[in-house]
Amino acid sequence: MSEQAVKSPFVPPEEPSAAAAIAAIGEELAVFDDWMERYHHIIDLGRKLPSFPAAWADEAHRVAGCQSKVWMAGEVREGKLYLAGASDAAIVSGLVALLLRVYSGRPPEEIIATGADFLKEWGLIGALSTNRGNGVAAMARRIHAMAARNPGPGGTITSPRPVL
Repeated sequence: MSEQAVKSPFVPPEEPSAAAAIAAIGEELAVFDDWMERYHHIIDLGRKLPSFPAAWADEAHRVAGCQSKVWMAGEVREGKLYLAGASDAAIVSGLVALLLRVYSGRPPEEIIATGADFLKEWGLIGALSTNRGNGVAAMARRIHAMAARNPGPGGTITSPRPVL
């Protein structure tokens, strides 16, 4: 192999919009009868995240407010914010994967316009411990803050929707 293939740590969108991702994930979670099965599915999603560069597992990328260690990074390409993330806890990696599936590869305006209330609608916040619920809210706030710092072609972002 003359060139080493390097896989990007940034998550590409699977669905055409954040709303479509929210609907698809909601349907996936509804298939399971109980929260233990849902947790296993969420953990599996976390295992499928692209590798997060070890050099980014630092304080600059760390998400404050999480019980576990969580790191996130963003990169703007062609007017869209691509996100990467990782955690030292299996369930939290799965929560990172859910958020990145919804938000990564979207225009900043779409990210800002998409609050994280879907986490409550799925019953996820109520099923998690208080600390984990606070942590996933902190991750969503971090994503929204990255989007607000990277406005799209219009250049301005109106006030973001409340995260949770």
